[in-house]
Amino acid sequence: MTTPIFSPALDAPVDVATRLHDRGYAIVDGAGTAQIAQVTLPELDALAASWNDLPPDPYLKDGGRYRKRRHASAILEHERLTTARHRAHWQPLEYNALHGGMERWFEPIDAATMASPAWSALIRGIGALCSSIRDVPRWHVEAHQFRIDTEGGIGRPTPEGAHRDGVDFVAVLLIDRQGIKGGETRVFDAAGPNGQRFTLLEPWSMLLLDDARVIHETTPIQPLANDAADPVGFRDTLVLTYRAGGFQGDDAVSRT
Repeated sequence: MTTPIFSPALDAPVDVATRLHDRGYAIVDGAGTAQIAQVTLPELDALAASWNDLPPDPYLKDGGRYRKRRHASAILEHERLTTARHRAHWQPLEYNALHGGMERWFEPIDAATMASPAWSALIRGIGALCSSIRDVPRWHVEAHQFRIDTEGGIGRPTPEGAHRDGVDFVAVLLIDRQGIKGGETRVFDAAGPNGQRFTLLEPWSMLLLDDARVIHETTPIQPLANDAADPVGFRDTLVLTYRAGGFQGDDAVSRT
């Protein structure tokens, strides 16, 4: 049985702040993301090659080997973006029942990637949208490069299930997907029954979430049955989180 693919209802970049305010999330296509970042799509595309060099995630409690990732942190004060010292990624159990409470030290994102003007412009552009909803002195930004693959038959983009991240805003950007089925994104009202389901297909399309108001997840991926020549498919994403009150775990992570 073929699972239907639902295309997202896209928002114009000029409407993103309004959508975030009214319903807690917004969705733009790749051209919209480029407009928000004030760069061109080819400039964003130049970042994509770095997803081919992600090390395995050693912390998966379900025993899987389907996730590769890198991590970095930064502080955004208005237009000034400063790379923060490399740190553990930490979440409380309240937000991540599977991996919460753990110091997870991932390999850092490549310095050349973070030095790219398009990388900085993307973080600043999304940060400006966040500031239009919540005017704060600075954003503590965490960046996560993910590759979920189907080498073991199935890959789980969100093994923790439907969740919030414990931050103010979350941006989920699709970089690429090849040779897979599944990977449907689901967004639910945190305080009610309303929800939406859709599949991001276009490179650099973005889902921007108000983390206090919505819960999100992405369904597992599997290889395409007719892709016998190269059965290992993958889904690459960039997740950027913005938090006003310091990095999550500042008071809980003691390692320096």
